[in-house]
Amino acid sequence: MPGGPTVLNSGGNGCGTLRGIHWFHRPVYIGTDRSGLTYACTNVEGAAADLMNWTIRGPKWREAIEAFVALIKGERTPDDVRKAFEAAAEEEGLLRSSNECSMGATVL
Repeated sequence: MPGGPTVLNSGGNGCGTLRGIHWFHRPVYIGTDRSGLTYACTNVEGAAADLMNWTIRGPKWREAIEAFVALIKGERTPDDVRKAFEAAAEEEGLLRSSNECSMGATVL
C-alpha cells in the first residue's frame, strides 16, 4: 500500500514450531537504534538474538533468559517466552506498541 509502513519481520504468523522456529502468536514490537524504525519480532530465536545485545540485564532480562531455557527443555511455550521477552523489552526501554507502528512508523 503506498504511504503505508514498510514491514519486514523475523517470521510468520501463528504459534508453535515450524522448521525449527518457535513462532509467537503476535509479534513483539521493539525499538531499534535507527530513529523511526521498529522491529517486529515474531519468534523465539529472533528474540533470543536481540536479548543478547541489550545493555540492561535486570530481573526481567534474567526471567526472559530462564523462559528461553525452559522452552528448550520443553517446560514452556513460545507464548510464555513472548510474554517474558516483552517484559524485558519494556525494562530495556525498547518496547513499542502496535498502535505506534500503525501510526506511520517503519516496521522491520
